[in-house]
Formats: sequence, structure tokens, C-alpha cells
Amino acid sequence: MRTTRSTTRKRPPARLLTALASLLGLVLVGALFPSVAHAQSPRASATGLHINDGRLVEGDGSDFVMRGVNAAHTWYPGRTRQSLADIKALGANTVRVVLADGHRWAANSAADVADVIAQCKADRLICVLEVHDTTGYGEDSAAGTLDEAADYWIGLKDVLAGQERYVVINLGNEPWGNTNPAGWTDPTIAAVRKLRAAGLDHTLMVDAPNWGQDWQGVMRDNARSVYAADPTGNLLFSIHMYSVFNTAQKVTDYLHTFVDAKLPLVIGEFGGPADQYGDPDEDTMMASADQLGLGYLAWSWSGNTDPVLDLASDFDPTRLSSWGQRVFDGADGIARTAKEATVYGGAGSTDSQAPSTPGTPSATSVTASSATLTWTAATDDVGVAGYDLVRVDQGSESRVATSTTNSVTVTGLTADTAYTFAVHARDAAGNRSSRSATVTVTTAKGATATCSVGYRVVGEWPGGFQGELTIGNGGTTAVNGWTLAFAFADGQTVTNMWGGTPQQNGGSVSVTPASYTTGIPAGGSVTVGFIANRGSTNTAPTAFTLNGANCATG
Repeated sequence: MRTTRSTTRKRPPARLLTALASLLGLVLVGALFPSVAHAQSPRASATGLHINDGRLVEGDGSDFVMRGVNAAHTWYPGRTRQSLADIKALGANTVRVVLADGHRWAANSAADVADVIAQCKADRLICVLEVHDTTGYGEDSAAGTLDEAADYWIGLKDVLAGQERYVVINLGNEPWGNTNPAGWTDPTIAAVRKLRAAGLDHTLMVDAPNWGQDWQGVMRDNARSVYAADPTGNLLFSIHMYSVFNTAQKVTDYLHTFVDAKLPLVIGEFGGPADQYGDPDEDTMMASADQLGLGYLAWSWSGNTDPVLDLASDFDPTRLSSWGQRVFDGADGIARTAKEATVYGGAGSTDSQAPSTPGTPSATSVTASSATLTWTAATDDVGVAGYDLVRVDQGSESRVATSTTNSVTVTGLTADTAYTFAVHARDAAGNRSSRSATVTVTTAKGATATCSVGYRVVGEWPGGFQGELTIGNGGTTAVNGWTLAFAFADGQTVTNMWGGTPQQNGGSVSVTPASYTTGIPAGGSVTVGFIANRGSTNTAPTAFTLNGANCATG
């Protein structure tokens, strides 16, 4: 399993951490940024996204404020299409897509990148493309250079040409570690000039050193000279905010330094959960970004090696983590502040008419942990963009799922429990319909603790193996609908399965049934087979749960 994002941030030396507050808080903007023309784009303004007076704007001059998340395409390419649709359905207007240039991970081909752009456009998302191989250069020996990343982008020129209205090029992710971060400036300028000389006029996004967090102020102090090196003036700076930014003062001081100097800035990554170095102040990050009109892109949709930063569990939009709920539905969150790009008809649209009220949902395929809800579609004068399924409880409602069609399957429910659901429709301009009538659904009874799971390896070969799971029901009633959970210890990865559908996050695997294995009769069993990748060791899982109940193994 590839590491998409360690939740452990590189820790600055203690003596410099002590000085951080003063470095961020006591800077005189005039001293750092001498009086020169404000950031603007003399050449690229007619082609699409560009910088004007220190702001990111679209081709028609409308402000564009990014509200979105990061998606780990290069490690989970099979998940991208659905992930982008789900991210859009939750309200985002932008997605930052992880790519690789071939230095550390297999390069994403031109055809693959073209498909990603097409998917972004189909889902009406602005697409920020980034090369991840540069992460931590100078400190991480596996990292590639910005010059290599620039060559990769130039190699994609035919794919990127004509996409200036939809695509931002993020030169390289966190392209310098904590070792001599002053070395960041010259390679950054050289990479910018190299892309411009090759004829790429897109908005370029530049990440900071210090693993993106700029705690030594190198990007902040050299932003003006880096910006001046771009002949198009179409350059956007990106700060990554994690545990270094653990107080409101640190957050606001940094953001205001750029805003006051009229230099364009976006929070290209940020996290909320605490790590061993501190607890990021995500509330101030989001509130300040909204107040100042700055974009933000949360890390990350799903698939992190440590799932604490997963916004959605197992890529499931109906299972947002507490971090995901904060980003999408909380104060200053995406659902409340995002405006669709005008290139797609959003933001500047005069559409103020909400869709009609959807029909009352009806429930089918109700199991112990899931149910499918379907309703009569709403109508709209422009077009319905999606639906929000909400749970209604004592007069309040909370969103549990989104869909672009008039049907959705809700998972993660508790067995033998009554749920009341309703649905809202919304259009591309953000207008939301009144709530439909409600439906109450009671989930099926779950499995008892008398379940059993037999695990065996059918055959092995270098790098892979075939496995089999036999799930037994020792209870006196049938199990209708189930979720089996277990964990691999040695990095095994399921690549194909029959009799069930797998979801894997790191070593953790959950399996839901195929149509023909949904029911497990009393005293009976069902069998699930799979193919998986493996390393030099292939230790069998030691514990299994069925619908949350511990199972005997044998």
C-alpha cells in the first residue's frame, strides 16, 4: 500500500519553533514586499484562470475561490471517477489531484491525465493537478526535483493546451523539506520560467518549503521575487497548514501577510486532527479563508495510510469521518461557502429559482446495515445538479448521503434500528428545494456472536495468492445482509473478489455480499473467494467481525 500522506509532520528544530510566532507575527509587510505593481496577469487573462490584483479570477473576471479537497489519484486510479462525482455532490468546486512524474511512483500517462481532466470537467470541478514525487526534496532522499517535475508538465503540453479555464498546474507537492529550505527559491523560479518558455500559460501553483508549511518563512520572504520571475504574472502561492499552525495568531498572521501585499495565496492542504506535534487550528483556517476570500483544499478524500485524515471512510460519501463532516458541513465549510466556477455556469449565474420538491423516498434492499432509497425526481428551470438525503431526528436533520440521481444506498447503519429519511434537490447555482415527505426504515436484525469465519489460502505464487473466506451462521435465524471486517498484517491488497465486494483502507478490509450471498441461513454458510497481492510474508488475519459482532475462527 502506498503512503499517500503520513499524518506525522516533519518536526522543526525546537529553537526555531520557539521563534515561529515572532517570525510570523512581527513581519513588516512593507519590508518584505517593496512597493511594486500588484499581482496581475498581462498575458494569460484572456485564456482562462489568471491572477488580477492579487486575486485568482476566471476568464470573465469573476473571482474564483477554491473550495475543495485533495484526491489521491496516482495510488487509487480506480477510485477517481466515483470520488470526483462524490466530492462534487458534497458541494466542492475544486479538486486537487495527486499525480506522479515517474521519479518515485509510476508516471501518470498523458492519456490518464487527459481522462482526469475530462472527469473534472464532467463533474464541473476546477482541476488542480500536482506532482507528488517532489515531496520533501533535500531531506527525503527518495524525492524528485522541481526541474524533473517541470519536464513532466512540458511533456503533457498537448494534453494541457486549451484547458486554461479548467486546470491549475501545481508545480510540485511540498518540494523542499526542512534541510536548507532557502534552497527552495532558485529551483522554483527556474521551474516557473521553464514552463513559461515552453508556452504553458496556465495558472501555476507554487508550494512552500518546510514540507509545505513554510515555518521558516522562506516562501513568505521571497514571494515577491518569485512572483516577479513569472513573465505572465499568473502565479498562485500555496501554503499547507498542519500542526505548525496551531494557534489563531499564526494562521491569521501568515494569511494576512500575503493578502496585505496583494500576492495571491491559497491553502493548498490543511488538516484538523491533532498529531504528535500539535493540534492544527482548522476553525481559524476556514473562518479566515472565508473572511479573506482565500481558497482552501482539505487533505484528503480517502486512502491515507493512517485514516485519521480521511474525509470519507473507505471512499464512501455516506460515511464521512468527523473530519469530513467538519470540512463539508461545518461552519465556513464547503457546503456553505463554495460557489461553482462561472465557466460551468455557476457563481455569477442569475439563477435564483430552487428545484421542485422531490417525491417521498421509498426503501428497498433493506439489510442489517444498509438500505436503498429511491424517490421521484425533482425538476428545475435550469437543471437539477444533485440530491441530499438527510436523516430527520426530533425535528433536526443531518445529511447522510448525496447523489446525482434519484436513488442512493445508505451504508453503515445499525441493525434493528429505525431511521427516518427525507431528501432535498439542489441546482448548480446552489439553490435547494424544500424537504420531501419522510419515510421511516427499520434495518434487519444483525448477526449474533455465533458467527464463524474460516480463512484459507488456496494457492500462492510470487507476489500474489488466492484466498477463501467461509462465513458461517451458528444462530437460529437467518442473517439477511452483512458486512465482514478483518485486517491484513503484511500489506496484502485484495485485487479481485467473487461472492462479495471488498473495500480496503491500509490493512483494514470490509466485505459486503454479492446478490447471491446476501442471506446466510441459520446453521448455514456462504463462501467468498479473492485474489490478492502479497509481499515476502503472508500472515493470515486473526480476527473477524460480522455486522460488528466478533466471530469464531476456524
